[in-house]
Amino acid sequence: MDSTLGGILLLLIAGAMNGSFALPMKFTRQWAWENTWLIWTAYALVLFPVFLTLATVPTLPAVYGSVDGRVVLMVIGCGAGWGISQVFFGLAVEAVGIALTFSVVLGLSAAVGSLVPFIRLHPEKLLTGQGFAVFGGVTLVLVGVGICAAAGRRREAALGKTSAPYETPVMRGLLYCLISGVGSALVNFGLTFGAPLLVAAQKFGARSMWAPNAVWMPLMGAGAIPNLLYCIYLLRENRTGSRFGLPATGGYFLLAGLMGFFWFGSTLIYGIAAGLLGSLGAVFGWPLFMSLIVITASAWGVATGEWKGAGKQPLQIMYSGVAALVLAIFVLASAGH
Repeated sequence: MDSTLGGILLLLIAGAMNGSFALPMKFTRQWAWENTWLIWTAYALVLFPVFLTLATVPTLPAVYGSVDGRVVLMVIGCGAGWGISQVFFGLAVEAVGIALTFSVVLGLSAAVGSLVPFIRLHPEKLLTGQGFAVFGGVTLVLVGVGICAAAGRRREAALGKTSAPYETPVMRGLLYCLISGVGSALVNFGLTFGAPLLVAAQKFGARSMWAPNAVWMPLMGAGAIPNLLYCIYLLRENRTGSRFGLPATGGYFLLAGLMGFFWFGSTLIYGIAAGLLGSLGAVFGWPLFMSLIVITASAWGVATGEWKGAGKQPLQIMYSGVAALVLAIFVLASAGH
């Protein structure tokens, strides 16, 4: 199989997994958000990355010791910045709602996460056909996500979910979105600029498909710290820690583990796919990944009845946004060739 085609097929799987990872939260109704997110963090950002990296990257201390320490620190910094951005994502949802938050955050993440590595590492390709395809694909992602956000706002209005004004000023909410969107791109920065770790991992015996784990472990570990601290703060502030012991909630730990499996699994597969897509894999693969997440999440929203009672117009607008994202996928796929 052509490596580009294989990479795109893996991205389809990764996008479907990431767009589905939050579904189990619908069944943890007796827990508050912070209860579920704390356990999700433990699985997705600590247990799974550590276990898999130790199992797939031989002589791990030698790998980290063989590269410039600044590379490792940069990866850790990207992880910490990404973790902080997730806190601001939660604040943004409270301030301006889910639809607008997702549009700004995913749109910025797709654009910044793709264009910064492209401009920094491949400036000679900016004015080539491949460069124009990348810019065109990223633009379509921004358009598609924006249309989906407009549909989400229409849905909220139709269902009466915007009757109460948000307590946080809109401009402050948009600032939260900006911080979260730029911070979300740091995951891709860590993989792209942490390339020496991938080379070192293969040098010490790791297979090429598992080499990105040398980046994921320190990146996810650093990202776990802000998430854990924020969850612990909310547990104390909202006095929800006791909900871990509620009757008939033992299965919730498994559901949170399933969330962690889908989320980290999608990130793992994205790293493998980016490697198959060649030197520009992380450039056009990242916005493609973001597009697939939005498409999957939108499909699940319809399937689980989130749009029931909203009328035809919001759904039609959402389908238009999805169509733009599908077109973006084809444009970005062409950039891979």
